[in-house]
Amino acid sequence: MLLTGIDYTPSIQIDNFTITLEIYDNLSPEIKKLAETELRETPENKKNGIDKLRQLLEQDKSLKTPLFNDAWLISFLRPTKFYPDSAYKLIKSYYQFKIKYSDMYRNLLPRNQKMVFDQNIITGFPKRDKKGCRIVAIELGKKWKHTVYSLNDLFKGMALFMDAVILEPTSQVAGIQVIIDMDDLSVKQAFHFTPSYAMMVLDWIQNSVPMRTKAIHIINQPFIFDIVYKMFKPFFKRKLQSRIFFHGTDFKSLHEHIPQSCLPERYNGSLELPELNGSKIYELLMTIEKEYEAINQYGYQMIRHSRY
Repeated sequence: MLLTGIDYTPSIQIDNFTITLEIYDNLSPEIKKLAETELRETPENKKNGIDKLRQLLEQDKSLKTPLFNDAWLISFLRPTKFYPDSAYKLIKSYYQFKIKYSDMYRNLLPRNQKMVFDQNIITGFPKRDKKGCRIVAIELGKKWKHTVYSLNDLFKGMALFMDAVILEPTSQVAGIQVIIDMDDLSVKQAFHFTPSYAMMVLDWIQNSVPMRTKAIHIINQPFIFDIVYKMFKPFFKRKLQSRIFFHGTDFKSLHEHIPQSCLPERYNGSLELPELNGSKIYELLMTIEKEYEAINQYGYQMIRHSRY
């Protein structure tokens, strides 16, 4: 159950196809098996994990959380393999990140980021891969109008999108694959990436988001991308480093990780379903905007400053 307890399935219509946020914990037999083998998700571990994590949060008077919402607790227990101490640590990191980069999260609601989604920089694909991963593409080259929208704006859009994916139990178990399309990245765009920005993004991905990032695929990267990569490289942990793949324009290499049936024609895919482009993502997120308002009520006391 979501924090707002909505009793409908968030969805939008694209042509004759309905795209939904799969917010209910109705895992398929395959995903249940994956949860058991990879995440230690058994009825006993689930109950013990929820009880212990709730106890830890009750004892922490400095942190306001929806600790009586089992679904919310499970969203942090799954990526930490139902070890309650690890889940508690992740929850603290999740909220500490929001304090550290408070400028990113102040009034962070879909309605305040419409202009970012309208650029179609963030695209979701309706079909999951064979293991149940959500697939998202971020186009940081020719679609990014860097003189109009900053990297901070793009981060806010991605944070909103990720918060929606986190609501999906299947995504909590299977994780997400990210395609970063650098087609036509310019020198001027590359110099917007700074070490402080790289450190923030990787702190978010590696330490602060309750989501399993299964792979990051870099495609269509020009030579100037080396400058960007050097900004990020010092902050990679070994686990994430092993999950980054550079494909260039070799889409056959990409298809070794993501089936063609899940990808659109521009990536030499055969996806027959409509893509969830930026404006449609915005429309979908607006169906749960009250959930974002509820999410924003929790955490540590906000400090009005930014570290960079």
